[in-house]
Amino acid sequence: MYSTTTLATPALATRFASNARVMRGDQPLSEDQMRAAAPSIFAEGKHASRSERYTYIPTIDVLRGLRKEGFEPFMVAQGASRIEGKAAFTKHMIRMRHAGQVQTRPEANEIILINSHDGASSYQMLAGMFRFVCCNGLVVGEVVEDIRIPHKGNIQGEVIEGAFRVLDEFEAVEQQTEAMKALPLEPREEIAFATAALALRFGERPVEETGGHRPAPVTAEQLNEARRVDDIGHNLWTTFQRVQENVMRGGQPGRSVQGRRLQTRPVGSIDRGVSLNRALWMLAEEMRQIKAAS
Repeated sequence: MYSTTTLATPALATRFASNARVMRGDQPLSEDQMRAAAPSIFAEGKHASRSERYTYIPTIDVLRGLRKEGFEPFMVAQGASRIEGKAAFTKHMIRMRHAGQVQTRPEANEIILINSHDGASSYQMLAGMFRFVCCNGLVVGEVVEDIRIPHKGNIQGEVIEGAFRVLDEFEAVEQQTEAMKALPLEPREEIAFATAALALRFGERPVEETGGHRPAPVTAEQLNEARRVDDIGHNLWTTFQRVQENVMRGGQPGRSVQGRRLQTRPVGSIDRGVSLNRALWMLAEEMRQIKAAS
């Protein structure tokens, strides 16, 4: 699990340890706040394992450059390291919003920046979305192309350019979102979506003794339950949001294979959270396309 100041978003696009530290704020985070949660953002050099060809530019310098262009950080995370001395250089992530975007929707577009100073990651730029009503972070799947920048050349300039490229693609993200909101679903279609999500979350659970499969601890109907009034509705977007939150947050009553009562666990690994988030987005978009063609 990871620590957080508010409700943390598990949306990354790379591998982080399950005990990553996360901090999110309703207002842009200060450098002191970021340093407390993700000190590797402020690393003063590269790890000793890096060669001379490795261009080192502190992530904080890149972020300061992005801030001059109107991007502000609202969430940071840092992975842990089991290797002594590497913690100060390990992977970290920043989710940012641009001041030029008028906030008229219940979701905020976010640009995700990932980097490390130990060779584990290039600079990466991805598209994300933050939903205010449940403090939940999504990662957009197959709408905006990931941007990767190796540690060589004019890194700062390329990262800033990449951020604007992602920003330009948010119109396509918003079009998909609005199309999902406009698409009604029948109850059986909602359960079909939740059933697919159940397999994504819990996977195939083989029973070696019988060759069969263990049942998931909860049902598709439970994944489709609304946690708040805002999520009551019978369209693809509300179904997607109900299922996504129940998958990611857990806390639903269920039964183990042995029949014991349990509560489903939240997804504590940021890496696992990203793969689930993106898979759920692509599942929703696939359903939208199927419905539109029928």
